[in-house]
Amino acid sequence: MRSLLRTFVPALLGGLIAAWTSMAWTSAALADKASAPIPAATLALMAARGTHAASPIVLRAYKKESEIEVWKRNAAGRYVPIKTYPICRWSGQLGPKTKSGDRQTPEGFYTVAKSQMNPNSRYYLSFDIGYPNAYDRAHGSTGSAVMVHGICSSMGCFAMTDAVAGELFSIAREAFAGGQSAFQFQSFPFRMTAANMARHRTDPNIAFWRQLKEGSDRFEATGEEPVVSVAGGRYAFAPSRDAAKEAAFTALHKDETDRIAALVDEGAAAVRTTYSDGGQHAFWAARIRQGFPVGDVSRPEALAYAGQEVVMIPARRRLPPPPPVPEAVWAAWIGTASPSLTMRVAEFLPPYAAEPPRLTAPVTRYAQTWPSLARAAIEAALPPPDIAPTQPLIEKVAQR
Repeated sequence: MRSLLRTFVPALLGGLIAAWTSMAWTSAALADKASAPIPAATLALMAARGTHAASPIVLRAYKKESEIEVWKRNAAGRYVPIKTYPICRWSGQLGPKTKSGDRQTPEGFYTVAKSQMNPNSRYYLSFDIGYPNAYDRAHGSTGSAVMVHGICSSMGCFAMTDAVAGELFSIAREAFAGGQSAFQFQSFPFRMTAANMARHRTDPNIAFWRQLKEGSDRFEATGEEPVVSVAGGRYAFAPSRDAAKEAAFTALHKDETDRIAALVDEGAAAVRTTYSDGGQHAFWAARIRQGFPVGDVSRPEALAYAGQEVVMIPARRRLPPPPPVPEAVWAAWIGTASPSLTMRVAEFLPPYAAEPPRLTAPVTRYAQTWPSLARAAIEAALPPPDIAPTQPLIEKVAQR
């Protein structure tokens, strides 16, 4: 028994020590990646825009362009763009997520609190964007655990690769450390420009996208994080407390609405953009072809059919109306000294220059009212017509 214990106990202790060492190393590795500093180049971009690592952030995602933007609040209290990151993989189609398992990457306005940060993610580092939000729940949408994470595989998430996910994680971490309780994550189908809205005007989601467009315009006009709520199943946005900023939003939104109407009136094409299963930024597509490691890539075969446009209404070219003729020009055209008045056929007299016609002499003879041919025949100017009877048709046929 003692020999057995002498053999077993050291082996058990060695195993425990090895396991503890492995766990300690793993924990240290996790702590290291979760606490990695923001890259110096990104900090330099922040400084150039008048902000710093501890300032609040807003993230904006665009599915069609496969990009996520980081915006930070500067010293003047306005959010400014800092850096744009390429998305390695998102899934589904353009449009909102509606149910669990539909592979749709969500669209809308979401909130990310510190508790939604996951340093122990299976996909390097991640944070939950907060789907479903109040709007999604109002429409009966289901699902959960929609993340921004590492590697390049998506089932409704924003897959960024490990390096990009780590940088986004560090930027959010420092914003929380600076006192921000939660940041807004805005997800759009595409950049919400007037041209894109006009181009996708026949899409079944256009009414929903117009709501997102209002929130996007408000953010860009005011530089403030939109205060979002849901009323009657629609997104609602509180007006800015700053009257000047609210006026700036009103002007921008009206200009954008008018621009969309003008593009449609000018004959802009309408399309539906379709996907087999989501898309990928061209940057990552090129790096993957070069052999750059990005981890697992979900459904790579589907990327060949990403972003196919189906024309619903062909573009029509509408020529602009000719400019109006200046008064000085058309006055010269019709004036008595106009060169055009001297370029006439000889003996031509314009009506306005002729004397008013006098009354003609009344008709005094009946012959004056006859047709000209009849008058010529009567006056022997034309020979009399030959009215000799022609050969009957029956005889002509019989002679053949």
